[in-house]
Amino acid sequence: MKGLFKPRRVDKPWGHELIFALAPGKYAGKLLVIEKGKRLSLQYHRRKHESLYVLKGRLTLRYGRATRSLGPGSAVAVPPRTVHRFEARRGRVTLVEVSTTELDDVVRLSDDYGRTGGRRR
Repeated sequence: MKGLFKPRRVDKPWGHELIFALAPGKYAGKLLVIEKGKRLSLQYHRRKHESLYVLKGRLTLRYGRATRSLGPGSAVAVPPRTVHRFEARRGRVTLVEVSTTELDDVVRLSDDYGRTGGRRR
């Protein structure tokens, strides 16, 4: 069938992501599952723009210098160069992410798993 896309699971130290859409040069779609007590890097993207929607759980979001708690039904846009971090303090969190296609455009400022610095993965 034309257009059939096989989702790809990518295990991460904080949980996993499931890439369910990838239209080169246009958009990407992912489900992010963050396990209880885990968090992603404090990071920003040089070019990537992402929009997120909380499906399940309560997300602690660091966005610039502010920190907010977001529940199911909450959405946020993260433009390029915005410092951010996602955290699942109280339980597993599931997010939908729709973004531009620069999936490896990650500049880590701090990381619980030793992936700090200007690395791109």
